[in-house]
Amino acid sequence: MTEKTVLDLYRHEYESPREEHYFHYTLEGHSTLSTAEFFTRTAGLAVGLEKLGVVRGDRVMLLTDNRPEWHMVDLAVMDIGAADVPVYATLTPAQIAYQVKDSGAVVTVAENAEQMAKFLEVQNECPDLKHLIQIDGPCAAGVVPLDEVIDSGRSGEAEDLFWQRADDISEDDVLTLIYTSGTTGRPKGVTLTHGNLVQNVLPSSERATVGPDDFGLEFLPLCHVFERMIGYLYMYRAVTKAYCSVYHVGDLLATIKPTIFASVPRIYEKVYDKVMDKVNSAPTVRRALFNWALGEGRKAAPQRLAGREPGGFGYKLADKIVLSKVREALGGRLRYCISGGAPLPLFTNEFFQSIGIWILEGYGLTETSPVIAVNGFSAGMTRLGTVGKPLSNVEVKIADDGELCVKGPSVMKGYWNLPEKTAEVFDADGFFLTGDIAEIEDGFIRITDRKKDIIVTAGGKNIAPQPIEAELKRSSLVDNAVIIGDRRPFLLVLLSPNDEGLEKWAAAEGIPFESIEEITRHPKAVEAFAEVVETTNAGLASYEQIKKHAVLPLMLSIEDGTLTPTLKVKRREVEKQYADLIEGMYVDTR
Repeated sequence: MTEKTVLDLYRHEYESPREEHYFHYTLEGHSTLSTAEFFTRTAGLAVGLEKLGVVRGDRVMLLTDNRPEWHMVDLAVMDIGAADVPVYATLTPAQIAYQVKDSGAVVTVAENAEQMAKFLEVQNECPDLKHLIQIDGPCAAGVVPLDEVIDSGRSGEAEDLFWQRADDISEDDVLTLIYTSGTTGRPKGVTLTHGNLVQNVLPSSERATVGPDDFGLEFLPLCHVFERMIGYLYMYRAVTKAYCSVYHVGDLLATIKPTIFASVPRIYEKVYDKVMDKVNSAPTVRRALFNWALGEGRKAAPQRLAGREPGGFGYKLADKIVLSKVREALGGRLRYCISGGAPLPLFTNEFFQSIGIWILEGYGLTETSPVIAVNGFSAGMTRLGTVGKPLSNVEVKIADDGELCVKGPSVMKGYWNLPEKTAEVFDADGFFLTGDIAEIEDGFIRITDRKKDIIVTAGGKNIAPQPIEAELKRSSLVDNAVIIGDRRPFLLVLLSPNDEGLEKWAAAEGIPFESIEEITRHPKAVEAFAEVVETTNAGLASYEQIKKHAVLPLMLSIEDGTLTPTLKVKRREVEKQYADLIEGMYVDTR
């Protein structure tokens, strides 16, 4: 068959039945659904939503953590010909109200009473929002349980009707509105069609090869287009799936034992930090053994990337007694991982390659469904430090100012209700302007920075902050780093402390404390953070060097508005919240 819609991709999953196809893991345990149970509930939900008045072209909002019901709602909504509007669980009622009103959503599905309370609070502001549906827990007045909606649609005809309706869905039909989490400004609704996602899944499947024998873990929020596309890739290849919360994945990974998962770089960085933390606190002999084994793994990595099985007695011994034990902490069955959403530090990727886990780093945006380029799980298709080669159906070019521009069938239809904003991000030849500065060598793309993040100092020097920030974050004391210096005489940096790393460091130094802020003020900590900056400066040109630094009292977080839900720094928000501190550092110098 020729796959044109996401429902065509789902049919592959449906036609590969198994008794345990969908796993939902929580800290309390796990539950499973068979292929048939999942489909029966999905078909019933589609009819149930129709009975509530959802029709072709409507929008349905979805706010729930990763679980099988997320995809049930997604598939049921698209089967009717409606579009879903997935939102992050971290959004405030005011942010939700904006997206409900802007999208014109007529129904919302929320996971529990806590999340539903946000909709109840703003329902009177949202005249289009007619029905509230809740997945778990006791429902407030006016809220309908999801099971009740499903049961209202169950019938002998529901399943046949599902596929009949699916045949009427076109590749040009709107599949979803995804509101950009946005590091600056108000979120925009990115309008993606069935064709956009399908034309991203098909070529991506040539790089990230999976099949029915794989066990894919979905823990990044499914409302983010990266995990969303991966989920559709799993459908297309009939992969058995496990769902869990991003907040619990660290505790559950060894239990779930996936063969593949996708993640943002920060998760890989945290794994690296934990491993190195254990190594650095281990006895001298064990520390030396680990470093020897990692060295053997580092020497073997190029063989693996070239498609050859690493050989040699030294590597095999290192893998058996050390490296395999590290992989066990990640479940022990990982064939490879995928990284996207932000730049993956080179040292992190090299570490994972050295312990025998292949990370396919890719790159894209919500507006491109999302993958523009990705490394491949085959010989010669991965080059560390790059985001891989463009997908086969994506055309790329570098503008005169270094910006990466792309064209292809996975590029969005436009921003919802914002024709002027849509026009701004396309050039005269129809290329989408990514906003990222890039280089291309041998077909491999290297992203060097965000165009808007490029710092131009008062002296006229252009500086890309992200590589410097990545180097600072190599320290276990630093969770995030934000370089400041645009139109300023020099660079300074705000260091967000790594709570866990700092507490362990303080304990090892014998420093008593009652709070993270207390540790950061200790003379030894002041000296340690200064050393982090000095070490980074040693590898920089004079005009790139950081002249002053400050350690923030708390980690940056989603809750305080300084991180996006995918853990990217909201640079402008950080500058706004710490404006007095920043200005004081420059004033003091003058």
